[in-house]
Amino acid sequence: MVDRGVSALILPDDWPAHPDPILALNRMGSFDWDLDRGLFHMDAQAHEVFDLRPDEYDGHPETLVVRIPRAEAHRLDTMVAQALKDGSENYGTYFRLRCRDGTLRWTHTQGYIRRDETGRPRRVIGIVRDATQEVDDIESRREQAEQDEARRRQTNVVQLTTAALAHARTVQDVIDVLKDTHGLTHLGATSLVMGLVEAGRIRLIAEGPKDSFVPGTDITRIDEPYPMSEAVRTLSPRFIESPEEFAERYPVLWPHITDLNITSAAYLPLIVEARPIGAVGLLYSDRRGFSPEDRNVLIALGSSIAQSLQRAMFYEQEKDLATGLQQAMLPRTIPSVPGADVAVRYRAATAGGSFGPDIGGDWYDLIPLPGGRVGAVIGDVQGHDTHAAAVMGQLRIVLRAYAAEGHTPAAVMARASVFLHELDTDRFATCLYAEADLSTGVVQVVRAGHIDPLVRGLDGTCRRIAVDGGLPLGLSAEFGRLEYPVGIIELDPGHTLMLCTDGLVEQPGADLDDGMKVLAALIAAGPEDVRDLADCLIDVAEERGGDDDVALLLLRRRGLDAPRAGGRLQQHVAPGDPEALAEARHMIRAAVGAWAARDRCDEIELVADELITNALVHTEGSAIVTLRVLAGSERRLRVEVEDSSSALPRRREAGESGVSGRGLLLVDLLADVWGVEARGGGKCVWCEFVVPQRC
Repeated sequence: MVDRGVSALILPDDWPAHPDPILALNRMGSFDWDLDRGLFHMDAQAHEVFDLRPDEYDGHPETLVVRIPRAEAHRLDTMVAQALKDGSENYGTYFRLRCRDGTLRWTHTQGYIRRDETGRPRRVIGIVRDATQEVDDIESRREQAEQDEARRRQTNVVQLTTAALAHARTVQDVIDVLKDTHGLTHLGATSLVMGLVEAGRIRLIAEGPKDSFVPGTDITRIDEPYPMSEAVRTLSPRFIESPEEFAERYPVLWPHITDLNITSAAYLPLIVEARPIGAVGLLYSDRRGFSPEDRNVLIALGSSIAQSLQRAMFYEQEKDLATGLQQAMLPRTIPSVPGADVAVRYRAATAGGSFGPDIGGDWYDLIPLPGGRVGAVIGDVQGHDTHAAAVMGQLRIVLRAYAAEGHTPAAVMARASVFLHELDTDRFATCLYAEADLSTGVVQVVRAGHIDPLVRGLDGTCRRIAVDGGLPLGLSAEFGRLEYPVGIIELDPGHTLMLCTDGLVEQPGADLDDGMKVLAALIAAGPEDVRDLADCLIDVAEERGGDDDVALLLLRRRGLDAPRAGGRLQQHVAPGDPEALAEARHMIRAAVGAWAARDRCDEIELVADELITNALVHTEGSAIVTLRVLAGSERRLRVEVEDSSSALPRRREAGESGVSGRGLLLVDLLADVWGVEARGGGKCVWCEFVVPQRC
């Protein structure tokens, strides 16, 4: 039997069973355990280790129970018994013993088992020694290793977050990276708040946990008693280590966030070039306090966030400028064309790998020409930057000017190429110009390196029209090859001509011919109305994404029984000009009376007034009001209101006491049909009313 009085605490696997020999010299004794007789002999040094005087020990292991705690004794007894049973030659372990003064100290024992020829254990010869200093050193090294590992994990999170932030293009991208579950939450943060400095105030752009917004904090002054304001004002972080400290230092804010179970928080100023651009707050619900290492890591993280945020703000500013430039370069409105239905659309490129603005040189244009003719243009300037947009705008203007001067389609294209070559740029452009005589259906087409047009017939089939072409604009003048063959297309009534840029055709892993076949199939299966078809195609482009912009133009020649324009009036209404608004209302009343639609005068005037007011109030720009009569199987009066905003109107529930939100409900109730279509960089909201036929 193994004496139950001897026990041990078995330490982790990485603790040495065989101790450092230098440390072993520190107060070490030996023992000889006779298993047959049950005697446990110790030398004087072993007595010192167990803190026993010679007269206090009688050679029996039971006497050692006074020095070894019960739980430790059980563990040591189990370990020694197993070593004796399984044939081991030795054992070793650490255990604690209780000294005479009641204190506990670590001890190490190592025993060598002597067995007879049958394998039965007879004696155990070994050593015991004071291991207090050794265990303390091991524990210290383990704690240091744990701290190093924690610091490594934190540093790794900072590095990973910084790497993710390197790909953030917009301010929202930065917020999304920080809120990502693989981001700051690895540092233990429950959520974050973030604010940007704007005109001496802090605007909140990330408001922390869901449903945690504190009223009145969306925009705050820098001198207000909030931790974010304080971090910005002092350019130094604010570490809040307990709920009690939070309540004491920020009594105005704390009552609003007590339900969030916040135990600590770190508010870091976002500083770029010694100037605060904002602050970020990390909120914790499972920690108290911040070690010096924690603070250094968070400060480094704040610096990384500041750089990324500054870069994102610059990107958005440049993008806004570029988008404004591009919208200014595209036609603001597309003129009505007698004998044809026209739809145009534009889609900007999806953000790619570069940090330049996501704009390109794609454009469309529709040019009314004498004699019932119309010129349709689609083109693409090389590049995706503000320079491409600027070149595009100049090309659009000269093409329109050359066409309006009466030049042939081939001459229009050749002159535009010379213009681009002489321009101070190294860019070239692809372009297709189609001049249609809507009375005969004859369309003359010239192509400068651009993709072919497509035509959809009355039966819905769609085919690609192969047109011989010349070099892209700029290159043909560079190489002295200004010849542009003219192709002829016969556009029958009800047929639709489709022009687009390659962003709608090209797909990763597919060649151009396959892309054209896919596009033709989409057009064949699409809606008959050109506006609906244009929406369908641009939706497909949106779903695909891609790093190229898309422009498209659809022109459908009306059939003999299709509605034709029977009258047209137009009025420009500027914001803040009550006289122009009054003139527009007078024009509407006069037109409705002159066109024999007095029965619906009130409805038409009310709806038109609502659309004009919406355009002026919600876009902060001018509005163009157009009235026309459409004659066909049903005589209809059409009201169009154009503005420069691309934001689509949306229906809102006004509520029982609301004073706004009923506009589109009113339009939907009173008009027979209504809708929205893109017009250049803006939109057109239109509605139609069925009115009596003239007698």
